[in-house]
Amino acid sequence: MNVSDFLERHYRHFNARETLAAARSYKELIEQRGGRMMVTLAGAMSTGELGLSLAEMIRQGKVHAITSTAANLEEDIFNLVAHDEYRVIENWRGLSESDEEALLEQGFNRVTDTCIPETVMRHIEGRLTKLWQHAAETNQPRTPAEFMFELLDDPDLPQHFQVPRENSWVAAAKDAGIPVFVPGVEDSTLGNIFTARVIDGTVAGHHAMKPGTAQLEKLAAWYRESCQEHPIGFFQIGGGIAGDFSICVVPMMRQDLKEDVPLWSYFCQISDAETSYGGYSGAVPNEKITWEKLSRETPKFMVHSDASIVAPLIFAYVLGL
Repeated sequence: MNVSDFLERHYRHFNARETLAAARSYKELIEQRGGRMMVTLAGAMSTGELGLSLAEMIRQGKVHAITSTAANLEEDIFNLVAHDEYRVIENWRGLSESDEEALLEQGFNRVTDTCIPETVMRHIEGRLTKLWQHAAETNQPRTPAEFMFELLDDPDLPQHFQVPRENSWVAAAKDAGIPVFVPGVEDSTLGNIFTARVIDGTVAGHHAMKPGTAQLEKLAAWYRESCQEHPIGFFQIGGGIAGDFSICVVPMMRQDLKEDVPLWSYFCQISDAETSYGGYSGAVPNEKITWEKLSRETPKFMVHSDASIVAPLIFAYVLGL
């Protein structure tokens, strides 16, 4: 049987039932209600190669905007040009401190079972530094995503691809023309490198990079235009800044700009975080009602599971696979 039939047959209770219900509601929003979907990416989803399924969702018109951590943005490109140089550690839970030091000395940065080579970071740094310098010198700032889109236009880059370009969600977003918002760029390897290049004078100043507040303004414009004809859903993978940044655009517009815009029309979060004292990443969706992000009637789903397992299944269901 196909994936959709498998979920309908076997996913009947607990997190499995919640997963199927979220997938059904996602599909209904897009196909029956003519909705739009914001997907937010936290965690190490790009290193986990979520682009294999997310890129197809973008190409098929099932995703209409993305908010990503800067790490997920850069790691999608790292994987594109250095996939075969990564190292998978099958017994990663058994690594000792000496094993970790050995990986460091060999030039690897570990993310759970996957080690990213330092060489790819320096490769992309060299290409981006030229773009940063030009943006600073001409006073034409870009967002982190716009820099990556510009990088993908480099005719010299494709010779370095080690996986098909269609595996990249960043490339799919660029081709589809959907907006990609990347708050908190400093919390990433390339954000660190950008800051270092400003400090050492290689890049003329921080003005080369558009700040998160400018991106939030752009997100507000996208939401304002989109919500006139479409209900807009929110599909959150993990927690953190990717989700918090983008979901706040609605209360900002309603409370601070006094605009009569609708609340988010669908909400699903996949996270292994549990509700705790002050732990917002695991907060139940109903809590967002008090912040004027969701309404009482908004379909709400909270899947407590591993997003690297659950998200591709939901995407497959939405795609009708």
